[in-house]
Amino acid sequence: MTDSLTQPVLTAVPSLEDMMDARERVSRIVDPTPMETSRYLSAELGAPVFLKCENLQRTGSYKIRGAYNRLSRLSDEEKARGVVAASAGNHAQGVAFAARELGISATIFMPLGVPLPKLQATKHYGADVVLRGHSVEEALRAAAEFSEKTGAVFIPPFDHPDVVLGQSTLGLEILDQVPDLETVIVPIGGGGLISGVASALKRRAELEGRSIRVIGVQAANAAAYPPSLAAGEPTQIVTSPTMADGITVAKPGILNFAIIKELVDEVVTVSEADMAKALLVLLERAKQVVEPAGAVGVAAILSGQIVASGTTVVILSGGNIDPLLMLKLINYGLAASDRYLKMRIMLPDRPGQLARISELLAEANANVLEVLHTRHGKGLQISEVELELSVETRGPEHRQQVLDMLRDAGFDPRISDD
Repeated sequence: MTDSLTQPVLTAVPSLEDMMDARERVSRIVDPTPMETSRYLSAELGAPVFLKCENLQRTGSYKIRGAYNRLSRLSDEEKARGVVAASAGNHAQGVAFAARELGISATIFMPLGVPLPKLQATKHYGADVVLRGHSVEEALRAAAEFSEKTGAVFIPPFDHPDVVLGQSTLGLEILDQVPDLETVIVPIGGGGLISGVASALKRRAELEGRSIRVIGVQAANAAAYPPSLAAGEPTQIVTSPTMADGITVAKPGILNFAIIKELVDEVVTVSEADMAKALLVLLERAKQVVEPAGAVGVAAILSGQIVASGTTVVILSGGNIDPLLMLKLINYGLAASDRYLKMRIMLPDRPGQLARISELLAEANANVLEVLHTRHGKGLQISEVELELSVETRGPEHRQQVLDMLRDAGFDPRISDD
């Protein structure tokens, strides 16, 4: 059976009528998510900034919109055959939840090593989960083979008209909540979300005789859209490891690329450090738990990738993050924000030196987290010891103050990045 694996039939931007029909279907299970103001990000950008909290959506991300719209449009015969999908998390949960609500059996292929919370949630929604391969690409191939063998309908994560229409409902919802918006910032993986949101915003803006700027953001280590747009066609790239697993896609969707090429004004990229800082800002300033892929829009603002252009909405696309990963990312974000300082100091091997360092750090109001005092480091003279310190600081200025105080006292702190 290959009907579910054929290329999308839609080759143009969907109509507003089709998007409104999709909204009626999706509203059966999706409630509007909050739209929060952010004074901190508004000050950073120099324009009003709102956060669209799809991280608080059912199943923890926007993916339920496209998944439910696609599944609800299956024929009775297709529903009887069941559905199959592949995902590292958010699409898996969206398909599993939608299938349960519609009484359809679902098989989900997930890569080995998928975060435990995403695996458990997908199983909890009633799907039969199969762990296969070490990447989403391998899981996708396994899902396609399963579809061919069993007749189950393959549900793609982004490259299908029904999925795009489902995601477009988020754009319509944003316009209801912030009618005067001028810019929207959207995460991009394969392109399902931004192609749907851009379609809704641009169609409505055209009717109203105004313009809305749509900016996409990708993780720099998995940014397939900039080279694809430069080439004028979807282009395969080799991705590098990134914390933003939810948007790690090596090649844009065919349908999504066509819409993005026509409607999206700009695509920018952010680094791993940018994302870590954004996660920390969202936790501290907005009290929002967001996964790295969902925080790239905020990262783009903080890193100066976005130029202010009126009222701006940033989509927080998902909040499904492993607590263990969150702990690592918080520490990484603190370091990236210059709130950790790790340094090595060579000291004369005589009493009082460690006490003097402690006094100086106390005077600078720097909190010592770890201390290693050793006589066995490489390059040490017989009369020297090495002191390795991890210190908590309040940001770049305080970090520099600590270093300057140590240097003024005659010590030579060497900053360590490891």
